[in-house]
Amino acid sequence: MKRSRRRSLRLGLRYVAAIVLTLMFLFPIYWLFMISFKTADEIFSYPPVWWPESLQFGSYVVLFKDGDAATVGNSLIVAGVSTALAMFLGTICAYSLARFKTGGENLANWIISQRMVPPVAIVFPVFLLYVWFGLVDTYFGLILLYTAFNLPYVIWMMRGYILDIPIALEQAALVDGYSRWQVLWKVVFPMCRAGLFATAIFTFVFAWNDFIFALVLTRTEVTTYTVQVTHYFGGQSNLWAKISAMSVLGTVPIFIVVAFMQKYLVRGISLGAVKG
Repeated sequence: MKRSRRRSLRLGLRYVAAIVLTLMFLFPIYWLFMISFKTADEIFSYPPVWWPESLQFGSYVVLFKDGDAATVGNSLIVAGVSTALAMFLGTICAYSLARFKTGGENLANWIISQRMVPPVAIVFPVFLLYVWFGLVDTYFGLILLYTAFNLPYVIWMMRGYILDIPIALEQAALVDGYSRWQVLWKVVFPMCRAGLFATAIFTFVFAWNDFIFALVLTRTEVTTYTVQVTHYFGGQSNLWAKISAMSVLGTVPIFIVVAFMQKYLVRGISLGAVKG
């Protein structure tokens, strides 16, 4: 009886701790959404207004009317295209490293080390290079940079997933007459599908959340939402309603992607963690 009570007490405490931690993580998101629907008086009121009397959509209307919401579309284009390119090129490179030992044993370590370079350390040389080639404030320039910057991460992650695939399956496909490309598309990709989706999600988030590259390399045509949010901060006042509304517009796509890819994300993260 005592043991069962102790177990029940421990289980109850764990549930309470989990609920408290969940509320702590969810509260900033809730507060962000609520601010975007409040009036100016409710935003600055004390004590705080936890729920607005009526939902105000004026901040969102202004963002779409002024064209500021288009910056979310810019982020979608840049992050989406760069993620697709990085996944395609990175997976092929990872397959070469995993199966053919291209570059030796240490090339993979050198590649991932390039991802550890702080963006602020290279943004100025990249800016000078982009000015020379006329790539500043262009979709192509930003997509090219995000693809190159995320390639090391994709290569490192996909190499690990491919190494977990039994090579006997590929050898059997080759014996059956498959080419290397057919083996890659019909054997390797389906076997590491969860890893592909998990890596793609994180790569998309990295590109989506980038600020320093977008700030330096864009002006007006390809401004991303992360840069647009900073336009609402002023020396004398901050437009908190616009800040929260733009932040919500920039957060919703990530929620949608993660919600639809959740099963692949969980499986991809845990893939290869347990062997036996």
